[in-house]
Amino acid sequence: MINSLTTVAEDSKLVQQCIAGSRDAQYMLYKNYNKAMYNLCLRIVGDQSDAEDVLQVAFVQVFTKIKEYRFESTLGAWIKRIVVNNCINHLRKNSLHFESIGDNDIAVVDDEPVSFNVQTIKLAINQLPEGYRTIFCLYILEGYDHCEIAQILGITESTSKSQYSRAKAKLCQILRENGSINLIYQ
Repeated sequence: MINSLTTVAEDSKLVQQCIAGSRDAQYMLYKNYNKAMYNLCLRIVGDQSDAEDVLQVAFVQVFTKIKEYRFESTLGAWIKRIVVNNCINHLRKNSLHFESIGDNDIAVVDDEPVSFNVQTIKLAINQLPEGYRTIFCLYILEGYDHCEIAQILGITESTSKSQYSRAKAKLCQILRENGSINLIYQ
């Protein structure tokens, strides 16, 4: 979790100190953001070891590019963008594939409200195929819209929407198979 006590002024001071080469400032910046960014990596890449590797590469990039930070967004948002890009690059290197489908192939998921515990959902999300998981996490958990996801991943907006739809359907299927969803409408 990002330290809620970190203010824009404190972040600004940390950035300036990092630019000046302060190892203490780099450690503090890392300490303030590493847990949230690790969780982001883990949600997108789905593997602890890979998430740790991606996080390390991302923070090296943060510290090498810190001079380019222009204070146009929060420091956390700027770091998050670097982390997401590193996650996507990692998945691409490991053969992330998206399926192209027609509009008629989109699965409809019942939006009946159901209650789950967080651990059950995390486990189910980790069982999604990489392409589905990536788009699902970027859309639901990270708040990107389909246009942004399309730009990040180099796909069409309709592919993002269809992959998201399929991810929701697959997630429901996984939860059903694990006995987490009681089918009221059989």
